[in-house]
Amino acid sequence: MALATLKTQAHQIKKHTLTVFFAARDPRTPVVVRLLAALVAAYALSPIDLIPDFIPVIGYLDDLLLVPLGLALVVRLTPPAVMKSAQLQAERAARQPISYTAAAVFVLIWGFLVWMFASWVFNAVRS
Repeated sequence: MALATLKTQAHQIKKHTLTVFFAARDPRTPVVVRLLAALVAAYALSPIDLIPDFIPVIGYLDDLLLVPLGLALVVRLTPPAVMKSAQLQAERAARQPISYTAAAVFVLIWGFLVWMFASWVFNAVRS
């Protein structure tokens, strides 16, 4: 598979993730679908994976299977009018520059969680 094809597919997944994010924020979307959409979008946009990418083969499994399956499920369960509106919002958002503030918030949250886990492990080992 060519690098250009992979880049195109990655761009499409990003666009679908943004679409699902905007669909989750729409009040016309059923509550259960909104929750599922928020979880899928948060997982897809988070820099931290359920299975770390450095683990051979299965590390990329969540990115290649879980995210697209979650996106497909949300798209299927979301009303068509909501999806159309969300797609338009996603296209507008994709043209805007990257948010470094959002990236900093993610880094701070994950850094805090790592620090808490490390403190817990250190205290458990010391005891």
